[in-house]
Amino acid sequence: MNGKRIRIGQIGIGHNHAQGKMESLRGLDGLFEVVGVAESDPEWIRKRGGLTCYEGLSRMTEEELLHTPGLQAVAVETDGFELVPTALRCAEHGLHIHLDKPGGESISEFKKLLGLCESRSLAIQQAYVYRYNPAVRFCLDAVRNGWLGDIFEIHAVMSRYDGDNLEYRRWLAQFKGGAMYIFAGYLIDLILLMLGRPQKTTPFLKQTRDDGLIDNGLAVLEYERATATVRVSVEEIDGMKHRRLIVCGTNGTVELCPIEPPGADYYTQPLAVRLTLKTGNEKYASGTHRVDCGVLGGRYEGQLIEFARIIRGEIPNPYSYQHEYRVHEALLSACGYSL
Repeated sequence: MNGKRIRIGQIGIGHNHAQGKMESLRGLDGLFEVVGVAESDPEWIRKRGGLTCYEGLSRMTEEELLHTPGLQAVAVETDGFELVPTALRCAEHGLHIHLDKPGGESISEFKKLLGLCESRSLAIQQAYVYRYNPAVRFCLDAVRNGWLGDIFEIHAVMSRYDGDNLEYRRWLAQFKGGAMYIFAGYLIDLILLMLGRPQKTTPFLKQTRDDGLIDNGLAVLEYERATATVRVSVEEIDGMKHRRLIVCGTNGTVELCPIEPPGADYYTQPLAVRLTLKTGNEKYASGTHRVDCGVLGGRYEGQLIEFARIIRGEIPNPYSYQHEYRVHEALLSACGYSL
């Protein structure tokens, strides 16, 4: 890509993806000029302010960052409660927004944010990283290309084990939707890309212990001729190895497990999709295939490159304001929030 670097700042270091996002932004120095970072919470400054990814950056107040000359965009990486209020202030300053997930516990506030961005032609990119996973994209393409026929079932699971991490459990318990609220959006985003807006969403939210945390849950998304299930748990032993996406249609099935290689294999283990077809197509014969989709590589670079291209006007945003709204609407429904 040609053109001047995009001047971008980061507000917040409290999000669990903030470190990786800053590492990726600074690694893409041909695209982005990072002007500085803002964090007002002394506890987050104590815990994460000394990370290598922030070395040499200007430490600013939010107001100083928002008034930086030539600033074009902000990565909003605050702790979960402040994501949408912070993004609203960025939009009011006419800045493009990379917004980490999820989009807040109020659908009206999220709708207000999207409306403000749309009225000012500002890009807003939700940080759902599975959109850029090559194996997930293969599954989505199989659906779009009609290889699987009419989709009637999707089964999606995103689990992990945090049973011994009491500090993290206490943090999660502050959200009414608990683990479902934090993690289910990744999967619901994919389901809506394949099937659109559900007619009905029914949550089943459970606790394994009496500490106030919804630590496992199931949501059923209903369509005229299909159902989709989303399961999330932070109590599943070795859960990250069991994260999966299965899509079933009248002509075939795709299965991806794990969605991401866990641990040390993350950047080196190739992703593989199991594709089974009743009737073949121009690329794959009938029968079962193991499709090598290559290694994942960086987790955030793909979405940030896309963000830069949107800001520069090289591509339209592949994820419309309406899609982002519907994903968040379905997420909150799946977590038992009143809309």
